[in-house]
Amino acid sequence: MIIWIASYPKSGNTYIRSFLSAYYFSKNGKFNFDLLENIKQFPNTEFFDKPINNTDEASDNWLFAQKKIREEKKFKFLKTHNFLGSINNKPFTTLDYTLGAIYVVRDPRNVITSIMNHFSLNLDEAYNFMVNEKKFTKSDKSDFSTFAHLSSWANHYKSWATTKNFRKLIVRYEDLENNKYETFRDIIVFLNAISNRTERVDKQKLANSIDSTNFTVLKNLEKNEGFSEALYSEEKKKFKTFFNLGFNNRWKKLLPKEMIEKIEFSFKDEMKEIGYL
Repeated sequence: MIIWIASYPKSGNTYIRSFLSAYYFSKNGKFNFDLLENIKQFPNTEFFDKPINNTDEASDNWLFAQKKIREEKKFKFLKTHNFLGSINNKPFTTLDYTLGAIYVVRDPRNVITSIMNHFSLNLDEAYNFMVNEKKFTKSDKSDFSTFAHLSSWANHYKSWATTKNFRKLIVRYEDLENNKYETFRDIIVFLNAISNRTERVDKQKLANSIDSTNFTVLKNLEKNEGFSEALYSEEKKKFKTFFNLGFNNRWKKLLPKEMIEKIEFSFKDEMKEIGYL
């Protein structure tokens, strides 16, 4: 059964994934990039038996790929940026294959500048990216195996936050800075509960996992070792920094007033619900 680590792009998914890989897949909670192989991204080429030619084929194969995962008869963490919805009445996932989810949400006024850096967009292009209800991403131009239907930032959040199909825990990115220990502890408690683990939280391993996935540590690891999930910049002919600003991404300093107002108008209801307004 699948436990999803879900988020809109550039919202802290890889940070959570790094922490979980250190806690659950190491002996002492000490992180290294190799541990991320235990939490794959879905959809991805390795989950399909052949190339996927279009969005219809992609959505046709989502549940088929998840069925094969269920047949392994063990819990499996998967990272996704996919909107929790359907394409042509073909759902992304169902209760048959999903045990639960952690959904990471981040203030869209900070998401936008990370989107700019990651996808090499200007401010207006990044805003249009975030309000586009038909938006999708894929990393291979010829193969739709990596096709992820994002929809808009608001629709993405609502799709995961309002589902009653399975248990989920909503985590605010900002709480990973302001209430780090308590937030990560609550994640472990939630995951142990839904997977029927009986052990208590290992406090030393929890502390080690938090320390070894500190954003500065991850940034330095990328600088020294590289990071396979960083995107290549054709313009600068080099890989862009994946772990860029982190908690130093402060919208009050980086965004013009006009863009702040546009974002707050477009996502007003969701931002109020989450506590950003």
